[in-house]
Formats: sequence, structure tokens, C-alpha cells
Amino acid sequence: MFVIGYKAFNKDFTNRYGDKFEIGKIYHVDGEIKWGNDGNGFHLCSNLEDCFRYVDPDNSVMTEVMGFGNTKKYDDEYYGYFDMYVCEYMRIVRIISREEIINVMLHTYKERRDRFIRTFNLSEEEKKLFEGVGIYGQDSSKRCEGKQLKKH
Repeated sequence: MFVIGYKAFNKDFTNRYGDKFEIGKIYHVDGEIKWGNDGNGFHLCSNLEDCFRYVDPDNSVMTEVMGFGNTKKYDDEYYGYFDMYVCEYMRIVRIISREEIINVMLHTYKERRDRFIRTFNLSEEEKKLFEGVGIYGQDSSKRCEGKQLKKH
């Protein structure tokens, strides 16, 4: 299985256990793949905002990653977090800038945006960007122009 997702690291590109990572390298873990703090494997989220449940956004670097090999999906239905994975192999593709993170969240639907706003430390100026954004994102009306069903 192959998964594209997001993973946060400390600003020095270490994880919470002190392991150092680099962009472009492929990492592998031995043993049974298991989710959780006592698990084994490389954890990633398919929804960008879900990463901020686990890290302080002001003290972390957000990355786009690929997970592959033996992969397991985890959903935390109780708290509303879905499509999280633990993988045998991981490659760090690139760093995602703060501006890009905010832009992605401006163009997603309300539930994801609300979760992001609760967990990301936005400045007052950044908060203003989210005022008046529609249920399906900032540009939803433009995306839907001319695509409504015609009445007969």
C-alpha cells in the first residue's frame, strides 16, 4: 500500500523520540507495524490539520510524506479523526510553509477548517482570512459556477 500524507517534526527535524530525519531519504522500521504511542512504524495523517493534534505548530515543521510497505489505517471515531496511518517505510517529500498550510485550510470544508482553527496558533491577521469563508471553502462559489443542475 502507498499513502500520501502529512507529518510534523520538531524544528530541528527530529521526532518526539529524538530521531533525526532528512528530506528525500527513505526510512524503514523493523517489526510488527502498530499504531499509537507504544506502536511501531512511521505515523502520518492524510488530513493536514490532524497533525496539530499531536504537536505544537509554533515549534514544529510540517512536511508532506509518502508511506508505503506494510501500512495500517487508524480512525479515532470518538474524537472525529480519520485516515491516519502507520507505515513500514516513509519518505519525506518536502516542507510545507505556513502560508501553504493556511491556503490549504482556506479551501477545504467547514469541519476540517474548524478543527484547524482550534489547533493552529493563528495570528490576528491570519484569523481575518477565515472570516466569511463558505461551508465548502473560500472559492466554492467560483468552482460551482455553471455547474448547477438545470430545471426542466
